[in-house]
Amino acid sequence: MPEEEVFLQGNEAVVEGALRAGCRFYAGYPICPSTGILETMVMRLPEVGGTVIQMEDEISSIAAVIGAAWGGAKAMTATSGPGFSLMQENLGYAVITETPCVIVDAQRSGPSTGQPTLPSHGDIMQARWGTHGSHSIIALAPSNVQECYDLTIEAFNLSEKYRTPVVLLSDGELAHMRERIVLKDLPIVNREEFPKGPVTFPLGEELGGVSPFPTFGRGHRTHVTGLTHTIVGYPSESIEVQTKLLTRLIGKISDNRKDICKYEVHNPKAEHLIVAYGIPARSAMELVTERADIGLFQPLTIWPFPSKAFRRAAEGKKSVLVVEMNEGHIFREVERHACRAGVEEIELCSKLGGGIPAPEEMLDCISAMEGE
Repeated sequence: MPEEEVFLQGNEAVVEGALRAGCRFYAGYPICPSTGILETMVMRLPEVGGTVIQMEDEISSIAAVIGAAWGGAKAMTATSGPGFSLMQENLGYAVITETPCVIVDAQRSGPSTGQPTLPSHGDIMQARWGTHGSHSIIALAPSNVQECYDLTIEAFNLSEKYRTPVVLLSDGELAHMRERIVLKDLPIVNREEFPKGPVTFPLGEELGGVSPFPTFGRGHRTHVTGLTHTIVGYPSESIEVQTKLLTRLIGKISDNRKDICKYEVHNPKAEHLIVAYGIPARSAMELVTERADIGLFQPLTIWPFPSKAFRRAAEGKKSVLVVEMNEGHIFREVERHACRAGVEEIELCSKLGGGIPAPEEMLDCISAMEGE
């Protein structure tokens, strides 16, 4: 498709990215601040032959998305706060059944219903650890409307390539912000499918940890269960089977961090380093453009955290400041890697209540670390 310059909200950019990635099924339930994704999908998805269903709640929404994926469609849902909590059980089901799908979480303040119309990054840890059991997850965090478009396509590509659910962590401010962006014709990844006919699951280990996808209705002998299962999909309580299954599910993501992890580094030779993601990264960039002694490490991939890249960026720095719109969800992750890189001054700049950290607040935190 040709590139096109448009003026869109973050929610609308997510929809356009999903359509270009090949999404043809959407199931969701209205909840602020993600409702604009459902509303835009209702208008746009039928235009390309897709299907939109408003479900009765968030549990059924992600269940429908999982079913559509097994029927051969690229599928997505979107939610926020309490709705993301309701999706956690089926998110774990998508992990263990290796179902490619995308979940967009336009974050807001909590707990419970909290502040429905204000931004927050309260679901960062929930995205990583919200579902029970041992597992890995891929979660991406845009900081502007262009990245909403680009990273939605990336989310679909990663979900198809690694047969896994991928979470896009937006927020209430970014969802409703309107900016001029380019609808780029980016590379698209489609899942590797079994050939038509009666074939059986091969060993995932023999295929680099990811098996081809046996789509329902195409003659494959497929058994899908959330229980621990053998390579042909049948339940098992064997310790050996469970160990091999989890090792492969976790390994296909952790062993491919170099391919999965995306990040940006600005002013790499600066004395001080800010770590910021999502909407606070915009404030940090204002400061970085004005101060040559302050750099920025922006993880576009939150999970898995780009640890090696961050340690390289942190080496030789006088201080590291972690800026988050929560009480410090990735702070300890950053802290332990910064310590390994030899950084002694590591602090958190936390902003709660639905407010966005300002450049001046970040500068005050850096000055405090220097004892000024």
